Amino acid sequence: MASAAHTDSASDRLEALGLALPELRDNPYYVHHRTVSSTIHISGQLPYRDGELLGQGIVGRDVELQTAQELARHAVLNALAAAVQAVGDLDRVRIVQMLVFVASTPDFGLQSRVANAASALLIEVLGENGRHARTAIGVAGLPLNSPVEIQMVCTAV
Repeated sequence: MASAAHTDSASDRLEALGLALPELRDNPYYVHHRTVSSTIHISGQLPYRDGELLGQGIVGRDVELQTAQELARHAVLNALAAAVQAVGDLDRVRIVQMLVFVASTPDFGLQSRVANAASALLIEVLGENGRHARTAIGVAGLPLNSPVEIQMVCTAV
């Protein structure tokens, strides 16, 4: 991962990493974010890119750790896109809490290492506003057999 710490804005840092926020597709059953007072709740985001789920399976059985980490990075990009929908600008996003679900075998035990990839990307792009409280948990399964799902709570700065 290239370092982008020397650039001024969060958008510039994201671009320096060769990344862009995706367009989120509307869903008739839920919204990508909901604001209550100053808190923005981001719906669980899967690792989609251009409308395609990037991986399926159970981490520790079908999916390797490194692949799960890349999928977590894609899921967190989708969560950031939802946050930008809510606040209007990436530089106004502050992550409060992130919950990382990892569909994994009962003996996997490295859910936090999967989550670290998403956390590192948030800090690389948002700096101190990307530092957050976090929970990483293993689950038996996720929607569409996705290996990773990320939910966030944010605020605007």
